[in-house]
Amino acid sequence: MTVKPIILDVDTGVDDALAIAYAVRSPEIEVLGLTTTFGNITVEEATRNSLVVLEKLGRSDVPVYEGSKQPLKRTKNEYPRQIHGEHGLGEAVFSAPVASKGNAHAVDFIIETVRARKNKVTLVFVGPLTNLAHAVRKDPEIAGLVDRVVIMGGAARRRGNVSEYAEANIYSDPEAADVVFRSGLPITLVGLDVTMQTLLPMSQMPVWRAKDAELGGFFADMTEFYIRFYESAYPGIGGCGLHDPLAIGAVVKPELLETEPMRLVVELSGEELARTREVPGEHPNVDVCVKVDAEGFLKHFLSRVI
Repeated sequence: MTVKPIILDVDTGVDDALAIAYAVRSPEIEVLGLTTTFGNITVEEATRNSLVVLEKLGRSDVPVYEGSKQPLKRTKNEYPRQIHGEHGLGEAVFSAPVASKGNAHAVDFIIETVRARKNKVTLVFVGPLTNLAHAVRKDPEIAGLVDRVVIMGGAARRRGNVSEYAEANIYSDPEAADVVFRSGLPITLVGLDVTMQTLLPMSQMPVWRAKDAELGGFFADMTEFYIRFYESAYPGIGGCGLHDPLAIGAVVKPELLETEPMRLVVELSGEELARTREVPGEHPNVDVCVKVDAEGFLKHFLSRVI
């Protein structure tokens, strides 16, 4: 088995935490480090939450590097705490982590790691793309030195989740997404086109609790809050979208997803702000996930997380 080295960039709310668990418990990948950004919560909270989740999983050996505090050109002061909870991890209770963040800035860690392992590293981004935009601006050559960039974000052929047009991660920093899409990076986009088909049901929560009272209870306390939000926003949906874990799935089990090359541009103003718009007939810049074996993915995800 070939093991893929990855860097996982997170704004650690609930589904980020689930993605972290899926990643560190998948032998097909080696998590070289987590990098953090603002998004679901502040970057400082995302860093703390990442350290907490790794500690709960017994993987405090994975380093965490703090990154961007604000978008490239905009100011973000509000966070979706009604979705991920006041501290970002639903209603889970936790203490301050024992481990500390790494000394390097996330952007520098990304650049240095990609250069040290040329054409080997997969970058998985499941929050706003600010750290990656800063990285390719600071060192444009890394666009040709990564193995693959997997992004959870966008909605190529369906409506968004923060507006009719926009998905939350792209909306948080559309200018960063524009920089990334224009960079020449080899991108696979795991967006709402597929992630809203991968639903984690509430019925799984007692299973987690029974399987592992401590870890399973922590993840259930966290995830139940998220599922309740989904039920309030989409009555009858029956679960929460496994957005960020599916980006890990695209690395671990790529055969579960079908992609289509497209030319995507990011709208930077107006009513369609942050829309990832397909431009037919132009040279593709993104491989967009358009189909998913949702049942197969959920089964695989559940086999690994708790």
